[in-house]
Amino acid sequence: MLSTSFHIPVMLREILDYLDLEKKDQIVDATLGTAGHSKEILERILPGGGLIGIDRDKDSLSVARQRLSEFGSACTFIHGNFVDIDTILEKLKIEKVDGILFDLGISSYQLKDAARGFSFQNEGPLDMRMDKDSYISAYDLVNNLNEEELSSLLWNFGEERWHNRIARILVKERQRQPIATTVELANIVSRSIPYRYRRSHYRIHPATRTFQAVRIAVNRELEILDTAISKSISVLKKGARICIISFHSLEDRLIKLAFRKAQGEGLVNILTPKPLTPAQSEIIFNPASRSSKLRVAERV
Repeated sequence: MLSTSFHIPVMLREILDYLDLEKKDQIVDATLGTAGHSKEILERILPGGGLIGIDRDKDSLSVARQRLSEFGSACTFIHGNFVDIDTILEKLKIEKVDGILFDLGISSYQLKDAARGFSFQNEGPLDMRMDKDSYISAYDLVNNLNEEELSSLLWNFGEERWHNRIARILVKERQRQPIATTVELANIVSRSIPYRYRRSHYRIHPATRTFQAVRIAVNRELEILDTAISKSISVLKKGARICIISFHSLEDRLIKLAFRKAQGEGLVNILTPKPLTPAQSEIIFNPASRSSKLRVAERV
């Protein structure tokens, strides 16, 4: 059954403008999700164009496949990792494309499914795998990394101020019994932070940064992003653009440096010296967009 709970596409108008779409364009949506951006892209590149949608999440791909069924063979759906964009296109016998979109992070569709274990809002298994076929889950990391490794993970991927304290208490708690659910992890993290800081220091839920850090580690999100950007630039036609939406400073910093490196090598021109952010009207309509940033580069 087709889900009606779609992820609302962030900065859709800006993406459509910057991709500079034309009929017959071949576009890659490297993070297809539930196809919010892609549906609008297809409306602008048909007839004659085509879209390759890549996603690690089979559930999201299934929703996207149904949602885009009206476009028929114009859509190609790939269950895979965007870090393999070059080999994916090679297998499809496509040398160069007219635009690439990345919408990073977690979708509301995934967050709302408690069984996926991405959110502390509802009780679910401690999973967080975007690709269910992956071997390592959040449960494995939280219950098997040593204290130093956990502390490093929380700081490097979540910039969590209390990383040492949280890691120490997680290790202590799991000695009694494994930490198995999202709510268990969230409660332990919240208790780990000194009471006087829980409200004054955190404008967000105290477990937010921990959940972000564990999710990033489980899915190797930062580890693969730099390579994916480099490969994506290599498969762009001259004048084609790469648009990347990120949701936290670690991603944005990595994208900025990757674009600067490519520009220094004479491969791209950066079209957004500073990242674009959503208009206030969009944030009011879709609060989940508030932390998003968009960077765009054009192949030369």
